[in-house]
Amino acid sequence: MYAAQEDNVKSMILKGIKDTEFENQMGDILVPKQKTYLIRDGKKIEREKKIFNSYIIIQCEMSTKLHSYIVNLPGVTHFLGGKNPYTLPQHEVDRLLGIEERGKTNVVAYEFLPKDKIKIISGPFADFEGIIDKVVTESDKLIVSVTVFGRVTPVEVNMDQVELI
Repeated sequence: MYAAQEDNVKSMILKGIKDTEFENQMGDILVPKQKTYLIRDGKKIEREKKIFNSYIIIQCEMSTKLHSYIVNLPGVTHFLGGKNPYTLPQHEVDRLLGIEERGKTNVVAYEFLPKDKIKIISGPFADFEGIIDKVVTESDKLIVSVTVFGRVTPVEVNMDQVELI
C-alpha cells in the first residue's frame, strides 16, 4: 500500500463491500495507531501516529474474489504473503489492540513503556534516538539507552524531553 493511504483504503474497502457478497466475509479493518504526547513551547500536544506505515490489518474470510477486489483498489500494492496472505496470530492482534488503547488511558499524562523507541527533543541529548530501559513514574524520568560515540550509554531524561517514534 502506498504511504499515507491507509485510511483511504479502509474507507474504500468498507464502501465497496457494502451490500455485496463480500460483506459477510469481512470483519474489522484496523489501521494501528498510537496516541503520543509531546511538549512544544511549554504546551502539551497530542497526536496520533501510525504504528505501521503503509499497512492495514483486515479480519476476513479470504477468497480469490475478495483478494482480487482488494488488490485492485487504488493505493493497494499487495498483501503480505502474496497470493496466500499472512495470518496474524491472535496474540499479535491483541498486542496491537493494546498499543492502540494505551494512549487512551488517562492515568498518567505521558504513557511510556520499556522497549519503546523514543527521540529526545530537548536537553543535552536533543535529536538522539534510543530505547527506554526503565520508567520512573514517581519522578517523571526515563532511563534511555542511546548510542554516544559508538557506545550504548544509559541516559536519564525527563518524560517531557522525549517523544515516541
